[in-house]
Amino acid sequence: MNDNHLTPPIGCSQPSAAGFQNNLLQIPATAGDLWTALRSRTPARIGVGRAGGGYRTSTQLELRRDHAAALDAVHAEIDLDRDFGSAFVREWGLFEVATQAGDKTEYLMRPDLGRRLSDVARDEVSRRCPRGADLQVVIGDGLSAAAVIAQVPSLLPLLADGTRERGWKFGQPVFVKFCRVGVLNDIGDLLDPAVVVLLIGERPGLATAESLSAYLAYRPRPGHTDADRNLISNIHARGVPPESAANRVLALAEQMVRRQASGVAVKEQLANALPQGGSSPPGVL
Repeated sequence: MNDNHLTPPIGCSQPSAAGFQNNLLQIPATAGDLWTALRSRTPARIGVGRAGGGYRTSTQLELRRDHAAALDAVHAEIDLDRDFGSAFVREWGLFEVATQAGDKTEYLMRPDLGRRLSDVARDEVSRRCPRGADLQVVIGDGLSAAAVIAQVPSLLPLLADGTRERGWKFGQPVFVKFCRVGVLNDIGDLLDPAVVVLLIGERPGLATAESLSAYLAYRPRPGHTDADRNLISNIHARGVPPESAANRVLALAEQMVRRQASGVAVKEQLANALPQGGSSPPGVL
């Protein structure tokens, strides 16, 4: 028998005999308790049972509900005042621009159009956003309006506070409609910030439609690709919480400026992610 599956992953220590014994002691006493414990640790549908050769009615209805929520998240469009509240919009000076996609259908069928700002958007961003920020946040609807609505109100203030506490200059946030990740390049070209952070809705699945991604790039320019970007994904209630996501974004931004690079040249060091309100090394930004 091949015992390779028993070898711990690189960087992981072999559990001690005492550790194995402790783990065994924590195993639930009954099968029902075991499934309850497993379900509490994952949104995956495990141990749901069956009716004959198919799902139980309750499971089937949950699947249809979650699939409908995912479809709604993709096709919904964001209205800043309705979805964030007028007070939040005024506080952050949020304004809306659009990409070259004319509507949601064209956006879904032509991803390339969602990577470039329209001419009107370029003029508006240039007029309303100061150049040369240390951290420039862009909010994009992406493939889940629900994710943006659920996560941005918590995450944006954390990023702004952490930026200012470190003595950095925080750029004027902007919302981009029909947005793809490539918009980073146009923002970098127009505003020349040190680091651009794009908060964008992830493609929804059956586990959640409220998962947000944060894409980061150091001085992005036209022609840059995903190899020039870093990503923190799964920002939602059962994934990466906003506080942790903000700390990780700021820690990555520090690395980017220190190395004057992003993407494959920068590796996230989770153990070194700064605590909220922590100070940065001198001269980073």
